Amino acid sequence: MNQPLHTAKDEYSGRPITQDAWTALEEYRTTGAVKFESLEIPFLRDFYVESSRAAALQETVEIEVTDYDRGDYRVRLYDPRPVEQRDDETPAILFAHGGGWTIGNLETHDSPARRLAIASGFPVVAVDYRLAPEHPYPAAIEDCCDALRWLADASSEHGVDASSLNVVGDSAGGQLAAVLANECADDDSLQPLLTQSLIYPAVDLTEERIATGGSYQRIQEGYLLVKSTSSWFINNYVSEVDDRSASDISPLYADLPSSLPATYILTVDNDPLADEGIEYAGKLALAGAKVTHRHLPGYHHGIINSAGTVRAAEEELGNIAEFIRKHNS
Repeated sequence: MNQPLHTAKDEYSGRPITQDAWTALEEYRTTGAVKFESLEIPFLRDFYVESSRAAALQETVEIEVTDYDRGDYRVRLYDPRPVEQRDDETPAILFAHGGGWTIGNLETHDSPARRLAIASGFPVVAVDYRLAPEHPYPAAIEDCCDALRWLADASSEHGVDASSLNVVGDSAGGQLAAVLANECADDDSLQPLLTQSLIYPAVDLTEERIATGGSYQRIQEGYLLVKSTSSWFINNYVSEVDDRSASDISPLYADLPSSLPATYILTVDNDPLADEGIEYAGKLALAGAKVTHRHLPGYHHGIINSAGTVRAAEEELGNIAEFIRKHNS
């Protein structure tokens, strides 16, 4: 994939920006590049829904979509299979959305979840986990664990093979997916996963990372996710008394279990989370996981929500779907 450049040296990051990435960035910069932490959370949540819908892929394939109330949270099942094949047990994907544990929901990530279902041919269950600051750590990971148990327990009802489960998450959802994959490999009460796909994941929530991390220092202005915004999101999710290096907060510091699932990691260059994602890919490989790591220069955090305009995002969703199919055949 070689996309033409908008610039070889961005005024903020000093790195390239591709033309398709610039299409997603231009309006943000020309309207003042307002940082998310300066806005009221209810407004920000609504804005995220509207902006994600505006940049979403326009699908032409109709699939069945059903919401389920799980008490504290909801899940949405995307089933791309023909009706006559839904009794056949197939692999399934659990999807955790991004948004800094503070924003995001089933609507902001309807397009990526839908595309993963269509491209893979497998049912996708998106988790509408509880959000911070109203519901801080560990609410989000508790909901994701519960959703995975629900999917496994209800597998026969939905035509799912409980031994062929996979997890995908972006950004904060990538953190939740990574924690879930590690816990599934280490907890007999959870079904081990076949794959995890982590899209520009947040895997180091420590104050040291924010203060000294190279990509954090490089990305401080001009992008939707910058150093101060990431710090604000993290502080919404974890408190001052939480151990931010704990394995279910910062997977980068976990003692990785054996039998880790095959892993796909996507990192992007213009992203404060780039370095930790790259480091985590290396750590997983050293622990024995089969790792496919893709790093995209010229792109910024959040591109999968702009897959309707950012061609690389559409391609990466296809790559992840193919990766999951390969490891579930």
